[in-house]
Amino acid sequence: MAQPSSRAAAPRATAAAPRFTAADARKLVQDGGYNHVKVALTDVDGILRGKYMSREKFFSALEKGFAFCDVIVGWDNNDQLYDNTRYTGWHTAYPDAPVRILPETMRRLPFENDLPFFLCELADQAEAVCPRAMLRRMLDKAAGMGFGLKAAFEYEFFMFDETPHSVREKNYRNLTSLTPGFFGYSVLRNSVWADLYHELLGTMQALDCEIEGLHTETGPGVLEAAIAVDDGLAAADKATIFKTFTKVIAQRNNLMATFMSKWSNAWPGQSGHIHMSLLDAKGKPVFHDPKDPNEMSATMRHFVAGQQALLPEFLAMVAQTVNAYSRLIPGYWAPTSSTWGVENRTTALRVIKGGPKSQRVEFRIAAADANPYIILAAALGAGLWGIENKLELGAPVKGNAYDKTFPRKTELPRTLWDAAQRLKTSKTARSLFGDDWVEHFAATREWEEREFRKHITDWELARYFEII
Repeated sequence: MAQPSSRAAAPRATAAAPRFTAADARKLVQDGGYNHVKVALTDVDGILRGKYMSREKFFSALEKGFAFCDVIVGWDNNDQLYDNTRYTGWHTAYPDAPVRILPETMRRLPFENDLPFFLCELADQAEAVCPRAMLRRMLDKAAGMGFGLKAAFEYEFFMFDETPHSVREKNYRNLTSLTPGFFGYSVLRNSVWADLYHELLGTMQALDCEIEGLHTETGPGVLEAAIAVDDGLAAADKATIFKTFTKVIAQRNNLMATFMSKWSNAWPGQSGHIHMSLLDAKGKPVFHDPKDPNEMSATMRHFVAGQQALLPEFLAMVAQTVNAYSRLIPGYWAPTSSTWGVENRTTALRVIKGGPKSQRVEFRIAAADANPYIILAAALGAGLWGIENKLELGAPVKGNAYDKTFPRKTELPRTLWDAAQRLKTSKTARSLFGDDWVEHFAATREWEEREFRKHITDWELARYFEII
């Protein structure tokens, strides 16, 4: 069994310079004598796909872009090819898609001798199915309405004393958690494993992904990390980097981290809550009104009302995996209807009062396994739609939402397949995100459900094998 030791030394912090330009990136690589850099972009499931790139190729790509096989948006998280998408497939022969490097996303990888690392986006026609580009379009829409977005992600994730080989040898059964039992906010646990905690904190600081809070949650080996607030795109970038490099840190220490929505029926699911607020064109917060009983401005009421109204239609963009629907059950700190409340952790949307700078809505339905770009775009787009249509909220839920009955229109789809059908038929989704995006993403979710249906579960065997 892995032991808490000095094996997890914290790296030297080398926070990224703010908003690099292409000229800055070129100078950094040239002056630093780097022969290679690393570049990456996310697929539909939010997995970073990338490669090392030579200095000469990088310099050329900064000016002209580079090519990446469009299969990265044509396969699932197990590299199995979709058979139901229009954008790419065997019918298009998987051509290259143009990609642009984003110099402003530059980080240095502390465990690779500060090697420069850059995020990228699909370009030209491929932008229509690029998750990051889709979020950018929503942020452009917000800017056109006179708003900017501030957002912060917080993630729960389970840690295991396992390796990628051992979990497969065990067939993902009888796994050894990093620590035993229920022990939320434990000083004992984080002190015993202080080296690992400090490596995580230090690495994220170096990757310009500062963690505001890190603590144990309720369950064996489960942690929660709150990432510092930032502008919309930067917040989603940080969430993507956090998830990837948390797993990197774990595996470099012969451990594993999982962001599955629910890895075991015995323990609560894992959330990826998003805190959101809007600013006006001058950078002034617009969600706070001290005269309102809940300190909510009209803009905030419309925003939250839009999120509540559209959550049933947009759920496939929020709960993006088959497993995510195992989390949405009563009594496990996850919502089951499209509800809102003030300081209420049993509702899908939690309004947090706190003055002009901290008044915000927490998108509590969000799961840890979601693509950050897609889920943030869904939450933002729904809110903007509410503002445009001046939607008004009903009364907030008080007390335990799990014990109450709500109108049928607030019911959430129960499966990924049903959620994909709601998304496909949503005129609002198509107007916000575009037909190409909705068609492509809904098809990928249908594929995911079809893949699941090919398999026989342990529950089915135990229930039917002998008795039926």
